[in-house]
Amino acid sequence: MDSIKNRCRRLSVLSVLLCLLAACSVSYKFNGASINYDKVKTITFENFPNRSAAFVWGPMETMFNTELQDRYMRQTRLRQVKRDGDLELSGEIANYDAYNKGVGSDGYSTMAELRMTVNVRFVNNSNHTEDFERKFSASQEYNSSQSLASVQEELVKKMIEDIVDQIFNATVANW
Repeated sequence: MDSIKNRCRRLSVLSVLLCLLAACSVSYKFNGASINYDKVKTITFENFPNRSAAFVWGPMETMFNTELQDRYMRQTRLRQVKRDGDLELSGEIANYDAYNKGVGSDGYSTMAELRMTVNVRFVNNSNHTEDFERKFSASQEYNSSQSLASVQEELVKKMIEDIVDQIFNATVANW
């Protein structure tokens, strides 16, 4: 008799737990995007020209534009359109500079830093309260004994990844 009561209790508890689990839903997004795809389906990218007055490195503009577009295409279900997207991204590479960071006892530079700043204009045509214009920056240090030409591509790639992360998080991740 006791074993039948125990089985009934266990079955009852198990049934209640299963009902609770069925009623709850948990949603995880590993790409960081939180987009309402019922309202937002398309995105428009304008070219981000390199308007840095101090320093220009030719491949940077193409590298930045490609990485920015690829990130949205890889991590969202948005469809890219030429104009009038639900989301619109435009702007320019506003600054790209190299600075001396440290001077050794001999008076020569020991560390240098590259800095990149991108000005971004974001328009969300389904919710204009999210529109903004903002600057995003990144920097990378390198040893001054290395020539900039030998480290520039790798450092620019890292800065671009950092800035694209910042832009992605500010526009569609809603952190």
